[in-house]
Amino acid sequence: MKRSSFLEHVGWTGAGIAYTLSAGGLFAGRAVAAMNDTVDFVQISDSHIGFHQAANPDVAGTLTSVVANINAMPVQPAFVVHTGDITHLSTAQQFSDAKAILSQLKAPLIALPGEHDVLGNDFKPYLSNFKIPQSTSGGWASWDRGGVHYIVLLNVFNFEKMGLLGNDQLDWLAKDVQPVKAGTPVVVFTHVPLYALFEEWGWTTQDGTKALALLQKFDNVTILNGHIHQIVTHSEGNIRFASAAATAYPQPKPGTAPKPGPVTLAHDDLLHAIGYRTVELDGAAARIEDRPLA
Repeated sequence: MKRSSFLEHVGWTGAGIAYTLSAGGLFAGRAVAAMNDTVDFVQISDSHIGFHQAANPDVAGTLTSVVANINAMPVQPAFVVHTGDITHLSTAQQFSDAKAILSQLKAPLIALPGEHDVLGNDFKPYLSNFKIPQSTSGGWASWDRGGVHYIVLLNVFNFEKMGLLGNDQLDWLAKDVQPVKAGTPVVVFTHVPLYALFEEWGWTTQDGTKALALLQKFDNVTILNGHIHQIVTHSEGNIRFASAAATAYPQPKPGTAPKPGPVTLAHDDLLHAIGYRTVELDGAAARIEDRPLA
């Protein structure tokens, strides 16, 4: 992939990088400071357009509110990344509805698939609506910007009990990171956590340890994912993980329920449990601010 072509295609703007990772938990990570004038990018996740249950009867409305908040930022981010489960059942109408909302973003959009977007391991509906610019034939991608190496990994192949990357993607990743210097900050986007966040619920990636081994050489790696609908942070050496809140509904904290699934809250509590994330980058440090809708 020609990274310069990628940058031109999505229309990159803005600059910078820095992170503060909040403590994990369903309501963790609320904004603790006023929004700075600029951010590098915004992460949203798990919009589940097409979901119609008590946990959130208007997922289109909450996603629309998130888009409006992002568009109201005084300086637009370089891009917005959606880390998967754009739709709930990957139907043509759900993709159309999601695209109509997300197309209102002023900033360029990079949207990963979640397992809900590729039911039956069928990537065609997703690819026809949200294919990542300049991605490989498998759908994954990387690019460089502002001294940072960005990587998109897809780990929803043959999704049944947990995530999966597959040998082709791992081989590509090995070749991709080989020439990148160890001091280069790396930011990775996935849908399912790459580490064993809670294996009993499938909140892990079967071959994630192989990808993490390839990233160990770097001094500073930040991995951002969705899937679990809550803010949970974790560190392993120089690798930092941060799962994002959904824009649709929360799920229970690991092990606090018989199984994962939508958690129904009072409306105001729901708005405190869902939202979006801003990320600033400054050299090797990174600051994350998780911003609820209320």
